[in-house]
Amino acid sequence: MQPPDDMRLPGDQNPGAWRRLTLWVGLNRPLAWLVALTAGLLLFLAWLPAYVRMFFWHRLQAQPILASMIVGFSLLTLSLLWSTGQRMDAWTFLFFNVRGRRPLWLDTLMWSFTQIGNGMVATALALVLYFAGDRLLAYELILGTLTLWLVVELVKLLVRRRRPFIRLSQARIVGQRAGGRSFPSGHTSQAFFIATLVAGYLHAGVWAVCLLYASALLVGITRMYVGAHYPRDVLAGAILGSAWGLLGGIIGGYAL
Repeated sequence: MQPPDDMRLPGDQNPGAWRRLTLWVGLNRPLAWLVALTAGLLLFLAWLPAYVRMFFWHRLQAQPILASMIVGFSLLTLSLLWSTGQRMDAWTFLFFNVRGRRPLWLDTLMWSFTQIGNGMVATALALVLYFAGDRLLAYELILGTLTLWLVVELVKLLVRRRRPFIRLSQARIVGQRAGGRSFPSGHTSQAFFIATLVAGYLHAGVWAVCLLYASALLVGITRMYVGAHYPRDVLAGAILGSAWGLLGGIIGGYAL
């Protein structure tokens, strides 16, 4: 028996497509993210000036260091099948996550620092660069961020490694509980991507390069500290982000 129209909830007025879409997103969150990121990337590519798209397209040339990073990333992914590696992962994760004193101020500091790997930080940085007149670097940063997150979400969807706090009862969570899968670390990949891209684009000196990569490394450590990732997740993110930064540097060099 159906309730009268004036007694139905607002969402019941049209119980069709919107409700099915919401249910599908809830059941397929990783795939929904993948679709959203793909749509964002396509919209961004459509918005880019034609000459910039041409520069980006022409740069796809093989680089030995990129090839070695791809091989290293692939081997690291295959190592997830190694049971001894899982035990080493768990021991190292717990070392950063629970061992020693963990005062509240340190938790707050580490949680704040881990946000450097958030995509919103890259977006804000790109906007600053765009309005400061460095539009090529801004384009590279946004395009690199979108494609990198697309690859990260695709790998997570394929590997489907569970977060450490799901498998390790001793693990603690600092801040918000991370959703999705664990391998690779998206925050770490984003931090290393920015460090590599900016260091190459600005031809930074030794100290500046050390500072950029030290910051990226600290983001990776914070991902273990807050309970979101295993060490191999972080290492994979560092390799992937660095490779993406080198790719962006090649694009920028060709355009210039």
